[in-house]
Parts: sequence; structure tokens; C-alpha cells
Amino acid sequence: MTSLFEYAPAPESRSIVDVAPSYGLFVDGEFVDGSGTPLKTVNPATEEVLSEVATATDADVDRAVRAARRAFTRVWGPMRPADRGKYLFRIARLLQERAREFAVLESLDNGKPIRESRDVDVPLAAAHFFYHAGWADKLDWAGLGPGPKPLGVAGQVIPWNFPLLMLAWKIAPALATGNTVVLKPAETTPLTALLFAEVCRQADLPPGVVNIVTGAGDTGRAVVEHEDVDKVAFTGSTEVGRAIARAVAGTAKLLTLELGGKAANIVFDDAPIDQAVEGIVQGIFFNQGHVCCAGSRLLVQESVHDEVLASLQRRIGTLRLGDPLDKNTDIGAINSHAQLARIRELVDTGEAEGASKWQPACELPERGYWYPPTVFTDVSPAHRIARDEVFGPVLSVLTFRTPDEAVAKANNTTYGLSAGIWTEKGSRILAVADRLRAGVVWANSFNEFDPTSPFGGYKQSGYGREGGRHGLAAYLREADK
Repeated sequence: MTSLFEYAPAPESRSIVDVAPSYGLFVDGEFVDGSGTPLKTVNPATEEVLSEVATATDADVDRAVRAARRAFTRVWGPMRPADRGKYLFRIARLLQERAREFAVLESLDNGKPIRESRDVDVPLAAAHFFYHAGWADKLDWAGLGPGPKPLGVAGQVIPWNFPLLMLAWKIAPALATGNTVVLKPAETTPLTALLFAEVCRQADLPPGVVNIVTGAGDTGRAVVEHEDVDKVAFTGSTEVGRAIARAVAGTAKLLTLELGGKAANIVFDDAPIDQAVEGIVQGIFFNQGHVCCAGSRLLVQESVHDEVLASLQRRIGTLRLGDPLDKNTDIGAINSHAQLARIRELVDTGEAEGASKWQPACELPERGYWYPPTVFTDVSPAHRIARDEVFGPVLSVLTFRTPDEAVAKANNTTYGLSAGIWTEKGSRILAVADRLRAGVVWANSFNEFDPTSPFGGYKQSGYGREGGRHGLAAYLREADK
């Protein structure tokens, strides 16, 4: 894509990371062999095989759950809450100390730009451990009932779009509330979770408190369905979330699901256009659109539609697509060949249904999985690209005339994870936000996260909350239960 300035390459060095040729499972404080067929994890920017990673079978998962149960019963559960907090503080500091290493490894394994992994993913992951460390000895005052108690063993399954950050979202509150963990990372992005296992050992975390079992869908199923798991937490697709809900139904397991989204980013006629355009770009092209709360539906008031669209296209033309390890890169690689195929299929469907596709002049690298930023206009709510989660750098633009119409179109979705509002009127922000069926509503901003703020959705975006005081409740029970 074109730019007013020519940038010299500014690649981050790979030498900070020592990627092993193979990795085992992390069970009971040790790396052990897996019984299944190993998986290869690939750099999506180059298609280079980074490492071979063990696959956990049902027997391996059982071993991990038994280790977690022993640690909960003998060590972690009886431990003084203040001492548990010390371990979380230690993990948070180690994440900060090894931040560059984690950032480079995340970009290699995931494909996201280094400036995002360096400036967002890793700092936020550390912040979640710092935040929850502070809660460890204050749960009696969290407003969650007198003397709340941990549940026991938490089985957690995380996605590939924010591997380290989603790990922190899951593990930090579980440990702070006195639970132990068996976590399954996504099969395409396991490396930062395995590096985190090294951090657990470096922090002298008692064996069995955190266990990491790698593998594909069958490994995740084994974690979810294990009879000695007390709590299941899942972030991922709505389809898999439904299957997990069916598996857990009728058991004593507690469940939280954070699933897909099709967020509306609403721009009113009095919005600061330049600021709104930056928010639109942040909302849909951050992490290549691999964001469950991405602002993938842009709702623009008719009177400013042409101005917003022209400004947006100019701004997209300055984005830089390419090497994720280059500090100047704005848009990195699509995470996998399978995800790239889904994006292409939905874009082809959008064109076939009559929407108008626009893409900037963009030269894609010859190797790797790449897709240019894409904007669809002439979109109706009936179009599939306005209904289905693309999970890629694809924006659908719709228009509205009145606030009532904006709210109706924003809520016309099976999802309900997030939304954005752009206007200079505070009264309009409050009035519209109150009517949006979305778990998170950003005002004159988008994709802003903080560990103190609960995150979650409605409808097919899942249920339960993560982060903040509300996120603690998912890992606690009342003292007499």
C-alpha cells in the first residue's frame, strides 16, 4: 500500500527467542511426552515449520487433571490467599522481564504485527496477573458473598487470535481465587503457552497448579468432558461453544463461554470524522480482524457517509501489510490456511450477493497466508457478510438516518458482544448505549481493554464475564455450598 513516507525495514530480531525443535505437555510441573500424534506449528507469514508439539490423549488429560486435583487439595487450596497473590505477582513481573521474548514468539507463531504483541498483548497479559494478584486476599470484600471458596479444578480452552492474552484472562482469575488449572491452547498457536509454562517453573509455582495440554479438538473435548473438572471456560467459535454447552449440560460443572461477534460501529453525523476513522481502522484491522469483538459492521449516518468512506479509504491506503516482525507493519498474516479460505469464501459470497468490494492497491507476499484490508459498501442486513462473523480484515458498511434506525440495525444480529458509538453528544452516547444489546459499548473509541473491566456478551456471543470483579464470580462458590 502507498504511503506519504518511505519506511526502511525495522525488523525485530528473532535471536531473542530459542524455539525448541519439539515440545511436550506441561503436567505436574514437568514437561512430559504426549501419547498422541504430534502437531507441527507453522509461522503463518512464511509457512515455515517452527516446532513439533505433543498431542495429549484422553489418558494424558486425565493425568493432568489428577495433578491439578492433588495440587488443589494439598497445596494451592489450603494456601493462605496472600501467599497465592505473591505467586501471581511473581508471574506478572516475569512476564514483564521476558516481554520482548514473548512478543517475538507470539508474532512468529500467530502472524500478528510485533507492535501489537509488544504494545498490547504482552503488557495486558502482565496487567491481568498484577490485577488478580491484588484480589487474592480480598475476596471476602468482593461482594460475592461471605467467605467465597474456590471451585477446584478449572478446565480452560483458548483460541488462536490472542494466545498469551487469553491465557492470562483464564489462568489469572482461576489462580487468584484458589483454583488449579488444566489449559488447552489452540493447536495453531501453542508456543507462548509453553513458554508460559517455563515462567511457572521460574516462579516456583507449586507443581500441578498450572498444567498445559496441547493438541487439537479431541484434546479440548477431553478437558471439557473430564468428570473431575469443576469449571469449564472457553473462548472461541459459537459452533464449538454450543457443543461444549451440550457436553456440560446435566453435570455439576460451571461454564463460561466467550464466543463470536458481529459488532456495530456507529458513526453519527456530528462525530469527529478523523478520530472516528482511526477508531474504525482500529476496530476492524487490528490483529487482521481476528478479534471476536471487531467492529465489522460500520453503521454511518447517511449525511456523512461519503465523507467517512472517502476518509476511511485514504487512511487504509497508508496501512502497511507485511512482515509481522517489522515494527512498521500494521497488518500481519492471517493465522492459518483454513482461516484464509474462510475469509475468501465469505468475501466471494458478498460479491455474489451484490455488495460492492473495495481493496487498496496492495502487493501480497509470495509465501504465507495474507489477505488485504477489504471494505464492502451497498450492504444490506440480509447479506451474509453483514450476518456471519468473517474473523478477518473485512468491513461491511451500512447506513442509517435516525438513532432509532441505528439501534435497530445494530441489534439486528444473533450476536451481542460489543459495539461502538461516535458522536460529540454525551447524552446521545448514554441514550444509544442503553439500548444496545452488547456486553461492551465503547464511546468515541474501540478495542480498549482493561483487566478491571468485565468483558462478555449476550445471545450467541456467550455468557458469563471475564475480568473485573464480575469475572471472579465464575471461579468461586458460596462458603456453604
